[in-house]
Amino acid sequence: MPREHKAKRGRREEKKEEKELKRKRENGGEDAQRSKKQKSQDPAENTDVQITGLDNDYIPLEEEDAGATERPFYGMLEDEEQEYFRRADELLELNDFPSEEERSLFLENVYREADGKELKIACSQSCSRLMERLILLSSVEQKKKLFAKFGGNFAHLVQHRFASHCCETLFIQSAPVVTEELTADSKKKEEEQEAEQEEEAVSMESLILQTLDELEGKMTFLLTDRFASHTLRVLLVVLSGRPLEKSSTRSLMQSKKKEKISITGLDTSPTELSLQNRSIPSSFQFAVEKIISDTIATMDQSFIRILATHPTGNPTLQLLLELELTNQNTKKGLNTDEKTIISALLPDNIETEGSESATFVNGILYDAIGSRLLETICTFAPGKLFKQIYRATFKDRIGALSRNEISSYPTIKVLNRLSKEDLEETVEQIIPQLEGLVQRSRTTVIKTLFERCAARGADTTALTTALASAYGSDPSTLILKIAYIDDVSSLLSTAFPPLPTDSNPASQSSPPKRPPPTLKPTPPQLHGSLLAQTLLSLPGTPSELIQSALLTLEPHLLLALAIYQTTTHIIQSALVPSPTNTPFRRKLINLLLFPPPSPTTSPSTDQSPVLSLALSPTGSHVLDTLLTSTTSPTSLFSITERIATTLTSSEPLLRDSFSGRIVWRNWSLDIFKRRRGEWVNLVKSHSVSTSLVPPQQQNSAPVAADEYEAVVKQGGKKSKDRKSKGKPGAGKDGKPTAQESGKSAIQLAREKFAAKKAEKMAGTGGKSSFKNAKGRGTGANAV
Repeated sequence: MPREHKAKRGRREEKKEEKELKRKRENGGEDAQRSKKQKSQDPAENTDVQITGLDNDYIPLEEEDAGATERPFYGMLEDEEQEYFRRADELLELNDFPSEEERSLFLENVYREADGKELKIACSQSCSRLMERLILLSSVEQKKKLFAKFGGNFAHLVQHRFASHCCETLFIQSAPVVTEELTADSKKKEEEQEAEQEEEAVSMESLILQTLDELEGKMTFLLTDRFASHTLRVLLVVLSGRPLEKSSTRSLMQSKKKEKISITGLDTSPTELSLQNRSIPSSFQFAVEKIISDTIATMDQSFIRILATHPTGNPTLQLLLELELTNQNTKKGLNTDEKTIISALLPDNIETEGSESATFVNGILYDAIGSRLLETICTFAPGKLFKQIYRATFKDRIGALSRNEISSYPTIKVLNRLSKEDLEETVEQIIPQLEGLVQRSRTTVIKTLFERCAARGADTTALTTALASAYGSDPSTLILKIAYIDDVSSLLSTAFPPLPTDSNPASQSSPPKRPPPTLKPTPPQLHGSLLAQTLLSLPGTPSELIQSALLTLEPHLLLALAIYQTTTHIIQSALVPSPTNTPFRRKLINLLLFPPPSPTTSPSTDQSPVLSLALSPTGSHVLDTLLTSTTSPTSLFSITERIATTLTSSEPLLRDSFSGRIVWRNWSLDIFKRRRGEWVNLVKSHSVSTSLVPPQQQNSAPVAADEYEAVVKQGGKKSKDRKSKGKPGAGKDGKPTAQESGKSAIQLAREKFAAKKAEKMAGTGGKSSFKNAKGRGTGANAV
């Protein structure tokens, strides 16, 4: 008996089996050829899709299931071909080409060698990665040629273990092309194409629609196919114009085991087009409506409800239901006799006791898979239907539902849509359950409740008091309990690891001591940190609760929280300025960085808290937040200078540390040491722009000191220019300053340099002098 082939969605190394089967096939072994064909080209035959609630002999669609077993065999690559494509894959992954032209020539050579073998490469375990990398680097014309090569075989490719990944990548990379072709000036492009080519180029829109024609009539079977279901979701996202790079969309399209195909040096950061809804042609919207109508027409009510708890069919059903509920055309047909997904799931009035709809909702409410479909219903259902679901299912038992591990997630979606009156009633029901929520670590429900009360303008005093009592009403331990830190010694040993001791005979004679226990971030700690950050962002009693708890902590314990990975965000949120928290921030900063001497010794008494934060990869972010908060309009500038003085006194230590060098650059301490007045103007100009770092570099790398100097030079001239001449608020050239124009000082400095450079090039006949420029390409100090 052959062992069961348990194929996962990722790729596993089976090169030995491939070579052995290929050798038998070359020797004329028909059985080996048949087994190889079944193993590499037809993996879905070895996997039985079990549908809960059906007999094992039940076949939903006999014609489609029978057609699914007859899959073509595209052949195998020869050893020389396989070695060539493997080497090409390595070169594309390294992406070590002298120029883009060299890479384009290499891609053309690979495409020339792959001509006529595209289907073999896509279905090959070792070479399918090459096809994905080719798609990532291909031009628009090359992607269109791949559509032509795959044409007529998409129905089989999307069900293949390896080729399905290539189809997904091809669809995702083609989505922006459709939007670009739709928004570009089509008249100019048509004229250029008619002048260059006799045949009119096929648009990407028509190629995707041709792919849909191949899949027509097979959608119901593809819903539960372990490989094709992912590809179908990708295709629906492309057709609907939804964002491609958002986390919610990517979780629908890809599984957690999805292998990420990477290329060294390739910019894969999300673009604005992939993070927002894309413009799509009207034919795509019509295609989505047709897919939904055709799919629902081939399924009966019992099969749709079975899909609600099916592990493979549920995500696709969620996406189809969301597209149906958010489509304006299908919304109009919800109250008619037209068959829809929502009408099949909820056919009658859910408020009627014992109705089919009530039984179905109560059945999936506690199901780990079905509850996700209920979240989609609660999020996108029309207002009338949502109110019926809320009154029938959630209103009277929302406190008990919020305690359950599974039903708490649909409850969160319900809280996001409640009105102020319903929210106040919900608060009254959940307050007695707060202690149970805290014990079960259901802080996400509490966080959502506070956020919605603030959004709706509901009073949170009673809720805050109940939350404090649920955590013990002791301010000195409130933060530790919210962050789920039970062992303080473990927190201290994690934040301040012991230094290595010098080797000497005395120490060698004694047995080695065990290292102290350390903390590791856990999901409850993360959720507790998010709850504390939410409370700090809300004015009134919620923020006052966390502020008073922070001020009661010991200085060394507060410093440990600032260094620990999950709790450091609490300290950073507490330092964010607001109109009313300036006294609190002053006390917190003095307690954290400049604590008064006390008999209680800290584990890091050898170095100051400022230096401990600067040398910590996580604590250095707290210093960046301090630079932002202390130079705000509610000025605490004296603390800023004191921190800078402390940092410059330990310059050798900071320069020997990676995080210390980042702090040194972000604080521009070179300018602080040499030109104190210019540094003061620099940090005070920060109140105009939100950060010393430009917006395009806030999440990447700090700004160099030469750019700081350019800003300081212009910022230092502002006061003189205003006093000399010109209109109020304008510089000596009559141009608006940073405050008047709304631009940051760095942007004005760059514009000024560009203008001078243009004048200089005009005088030198257009010759540039970049060889003599010093800087990072911005020209900030090349004048």
